Amino acid sequence: MAGAHAHPNYVKIWVLLLVLLVVSIIGPELGIPWLTLLTAFGIALVKTYYVAAYFMHLNFEKKYVWFLLIISTVLLGVFFFGVAGDVMKADGQNWQDCIANNTCAEQQRYVDGQLR
Repeated sequence: MAGAHAHPNYVKIWVLLLVLLVVSIIGPELGIPWLTLLTAFGIALVKTYYVAAYFMHLNFEKKYVWFLLIISTVLLGVFFFGVAGDVMKADGQNWQDCIANNTCAEQQRYVDGQLR
């Protein structure tokens, strides 16, 4: 059985998450793109940590659970960035971007917003 631990103040964490939510909503209103991206991703990481650590009780688990979580996230990034170059490429010999040149079967069914 796991050792006893003190329960965190969930209301305090909830208020912190609400404050971060407000900051992430107000941030784009400033109109500074790099600051918006920095605050959006930074706040997302902080909120993810607090939810995983306290609400999912990972803060009280053994350290190998964090290790598995980090390895899973790294592998997700490797798989995403490993195929992103091919998926987001719009030209090539064996690649046809039917969205860009409007040749998809779904797009050909609609002309001026009307179904053929």
